[in-house]
Order: sequence, then structure tokens, then C-alpha cells
Amino acid sequence: MFKDRREAGRFLAGMLKHYRDREDTLILALPRGGVPVAYEAAVELHLPLDVFLVRKLGVPGHEELAMGAIATGGVRILNDDIVSYLNVSPEEIEAATACETEELTRREGLYRGGRPAPEVRNRTVILVDDGLATGATMRAAVAALRQSHPARIVVAIPVAAYRTCDELREVADEVVCADTPEHFYAVGQGYERFDQTTDEEVRNLLHRVA
Repeated sequence: MFKDRREAGRFLAGMLKHYRDREDTLILALPRGGVPVAYEAAVELHLPLDVFLVRKLGVPGHEELAMGAIATGGVRILNDDIVSYLNVSPEEIEAATACETEELTRREGLYRGGRPAPEVRNRTVILVDDGLATGATMRAAVAALRQSHPARIVVAIPVAAYRTCDELREVADEVVCADTPEHFYAVGQGYERFDQTTDEEVRNLLHRVA
């Protein structure tokens, strides 16, 4: 069990030490909880840090069901099977995209303060979150990031369900899971302190590492 997200990030850095000081590598954190973890890893590994935002596109009337996702850099992916099976119209897709794009843009402005999204083409990108249960958000992040043509995608997680880590190896080039408890119930079980990360903390950490 990690004391907090900061300790988890330092531990994760030890598992990623082969990426230390590599000029072709950067770390992207999934806000908000992934940022304190990624910050510590970035400091230890001397790597640049930024955020990678993903917003789910919910099926109209059943928003908990994802028909796709949008991500940093104007990337959109669609689950064609869901769209076809539920007969979601192009107009409904565009409406959901517009709504979630507005929220994603708001958060990027809040976190980046006007800085452009980092260039990932032909670079190794380490995607970091504080933990994974089903892994749906991370899978969407990998799929979206892949469209920007990075050289390599590494998923790095302090605590996760074993099956989720195993499934992510099908879509990412490398998956590093520090702890995969035999009886996994929730991400919070891997931490002594698991307070909610605030927008202000995200902004402060990104500003500090910049």
C-alpha cells in the first residue's frame, strides 16, 4: 500500500528508470488523480510532463454507455459497433462531441493556461494514472493517442486489477503495473491517503514542473 499518490509516483519512477533523461520521451498524466503520480515520476526521471484529457461520448439517453471518446489534440474515436447497434445518428454524435469538446477545452485552458498541447509524433509517451479498475478511460486514451502517431505508448500505473493490466498489453506497447492485488475492489485500496485531487493542485504541479 502506498502512503499517497506522491509516493506511488516515486515508486513508479523506479520501474521506469530506463527512460530517464531520454530526449524522445515525455509523460502525459490523466487528470486529475494521475497528475500527482506523474509529477513525481517526471521529476525523478527528468522528463517533461503534461496532461492528456479524455472525455467519454455517451449514447444520448444512456450517457453512461460510451459510444466513443474525444481527447487532447482534437482526436475523436467512435465505437462503431455501439453506434450501429443503437442507430445513433450523425447529428447526435456531433451534438455529443460539441458538448464534450467544450468541457475538454475548458479543462485544458484551466490546466495549461494557454500552452499548446505537446507534440507526440515519433516520441515515446508514458501515460500515467493513479490506478485502474476497468481501464476503459485508459484504453480510450491509448486509442486516441495512437492517432497522433507516437513512436511508442507506455502505460504506467501504481495499482490496478491484474486482468485490466493484461488487457491493456493488447493495445499499448508496454504496460507497467506496480501492484496488482489478488483481490482488487477499488483503486483507493492501494493508498493510505486517497483524497480527491483538486484542479488547483493539478495547475500548481504542472506550473512547477514547467
